[in-house]
Amino acid sequence: MRRKKTMNESGPKLLIVESPGKIKTISKFLGKDFRIMSTVGHIKDLPQRRVGISIDEKTGAIDLKYDVLKDKATVIADICKQARVSSAVYLAADPDREGEIIAWHIGQEIEKVFGDPAKIHRISFNEITKSAIQEAIKHPATVNLDKVGAQQARRILDRWVGYEVSPILWRKISKGLSAGRVQSVALLLICEREAEIVAFKVEEYWSVHAIFLSGAKAEMLSELVKISGKNAVIDSKEQADTIVADIKKQQFTITKITEKKRLKNPSAPFMTSTLQQDAYNKLGFSVDKTMSTAQRLYEGIPLADKSGAEALITYMRTDSLRIADSALAAVRDYIGNEYGKEYLPKSPFMYGKKGAQDAHEAIRPIDVNITPSYVAKYASPEDAKLYGLIWKRFVACQMEPAEYHQRQVTIDGGKYQFRATGSTLVFDGFLKVYEVEDEDDEKAVKIPKDIAEQDPLGLKKLDPKQHFTQPPPRYTEASLVKELEKRGIGRPSTYNAIISTIQKRAYCSRENKRFVPTELGKKVSDMLSQNLPDIINVTFTAKMEEDLDKIAQGDAKRDSVLNEFYAKFKKDLVAFGGNVTDKKAVETDLSCPTCKSPLVIRFSRNGEFIGCSKFPECSFTSNFSRKESGEIMLEDKEQLDLGNCPNCGKAMVKRMGKFGAFISCSGYPDCKYIHQDKLKMPCPSCGGSLVKRRWKGGSFWGCSKYPGCKFAIFGQVEETPCPKCKSPYLLVLFDKKNETTTLNCPSKECGYTAAKE
Repeated sequence: MRRKKTMNESGPKLLIVESPGKIKTISKFLGKDFRIMSTVGHIKDLPQRRVGISIDEKTGAIDLKYDVLKDKATVIADICKQARVSSAVYLAADPDREGEIIAWHIGQEIEKVFGDPAKIHRISFNEITKSAIQEAIKHPATVNLDKVGAQQARRILDRWVGYEVSPILWRKISKGLSAGRVQSVALLLICEREAEIVAFKVEEYWSVHAIFLSGAKAEMLSELVKISGKNAVIDSKEQADTIVADIKKQQFTITKITEKKRLKNPSAPFMTSTLQQDAYNKLGFSVDKTMSTAQRLYEGIPLADKSGAEALITYMRTDSLRIADSALAAVRDYIGNEYGKEYLPKSPFMYGKKGAQDAHEAIRPIDVNITPSYVAKYASPEDAKLYGLIWKRFVACQMEPAEYHQRQVTIDGGKYQFRATGSTLVFDGFLKVYEVEDEDDEKAVKIPKDIAEQDPLGLKKLDPKQHFTQPPPRYTEASLVKELEKRGIGRPSTYNAIISTIQKRAYCSRENKRFVPTELGKKVSDMLSQNLPDIINVTFTAKMEEDLDKIAQGDAKRDSVLNEFYAKFKKDLVAFGGNVTDKKAVETDLSCPTCKSPLVIRFSRNGEFIGCSKFPECSFTSNFSRKESGEIMLEDKEQLDLGNCPNCGKAMVKRMGKFGAFISCSGYPDCKYIHQDKLKMPCPSCGGSLVKRRWKGGSFWGCSKYPGCKFAIFGQVEETPCPKCKSPYLLVLFDKKNETTTLNCPSKECGYTAAKE
């Protein structure tokens, strides 16, 4: 039965946003004429248990089937109920592709019950302010179907790769694995960097530093840069010692003094990737923490007026560096009034980024007059820190450059040339607001004022220093985002998901905040890049991002781009899936301590482990770790001397099971003996043995005659008789709050308790 379409010409207007966090902030701007409701994110998606995508073999047309997400049927019903009594509907989901499809989906549902589709409008705004929202309402539009098509294309691509490739990984490596189109390329970058580190050969080199005297006391630190007109290259201590001895014989003179002005320009305002990088480097925020904090600042937080929230920044998912004219005027007024006219450039600085989706602005404070010190009075420390970073970067981007006076002194003696560089900050410019690291500043030294060309210098000290070349560093969250952006992989809305996904899948871990691929990650990456070379590579993934941008801009057709992708993908997929092998392990150069066969790395749902290649004939297993060089080390060395099986005499080994480690016979499955820890005392109920058993909640002591006897003790036991009632054991109880341990009688009637010494 079709629902009757209705609307109320005199009813309130309905404005629909994504996040419920915006409702309170927007409501105070629009008053009683509007009802504000939220979709709470997406309301529909492709089906969970089937692909949901079909291609017409004749025309190539692609059709999608959407399902209503779990718990969103009520949300849709409530919104439609309000729409029926509203005079107009404004779809105000976020101003990006994900927001566009949310607006499209909820708009489709509203059209089923709303009387006049012409009064269903799409509006967007980059900041949650009264003026921005009112301006958006004055200029309503319709849902941008090109943006919808771009979001669908990304979703289809990810669905194809995930649904088609993952089952092959299950067969070839381990059940439960999954593949992602963009995440797999990010993993590839991490694995390639790890391979570079392992293959890196450390080389020794030396530098020679000298302190020269000008006049009686003035000292000048310099570095040897040339020998006989060529760059100084010193490979060993012996060579360095020879050079140092020869330098001491020379007479040195200043041959050249160069003076120049150096300007350091401010950085552009933040976009998503640079905000994530700076927040990581300056504040120690993870990418996820940065985005969740920025979301709060965008939606609004309570400041002095606790009854309402105030939005503090513009939309935080953007790759644009554009700044609105009104914001430029406001920040220029602020700089001139607060810091003085000398800090204000004659005209605004304009920033741009090639290939940016310029629908949004850069990330900036909504009102530059709301200073970080003011926000810090009311906001949480995390919110205040991130707002301060955004505010300072924005204000600094419109301030004069910092100015340095630089002097470079060239010193010659015989065939040796030294160089000293000094730099003095003359005008701080934007540095007054936003501090930045400057490598040139770190290398700069103090240059004496009263020196001139042809002045002789005395040699006070020579300091040869040994160095070693360093391998490229592993990626941090910040440097990985930077590399992804540099390579054109991912977009502002996807960086967080990429980093989160590769960790959730256990394809990489983090050591000292840097990404290290796991053995599973290496195996998956190698398999994907070798078998799907046309798809899982940096160049193709970057081109696909460009194609998605073209779809969003109306310069490419969704189905044409997808069909071109699928033609390549299907070809590689058939070859990949049709070449199923039983190789589910990575070979190592270690030998099994039980049977001397090669050891291999295997994968299970419980993680990676070392196992014997002769399984099931030999069941040796061990946990393992890797050294920086890549060498594998067995962690469970103690298991090599676990004794022999009391049933068959073969060696006992440690294994990993569903509930953790256990010790059993290496002769499994012929011998199924499993070692069990036992208490010395018998079961109080039947006289049987009390053995340790494991379950998903931990471990307990249970009778060996179970299920005939169901006696059990949960918790740690001390086999000391109760001095009061003579119970054969006491329970050990820990009080974490007070950091105390007590011994308690298990008999409630007895009630004995005492502090454990």
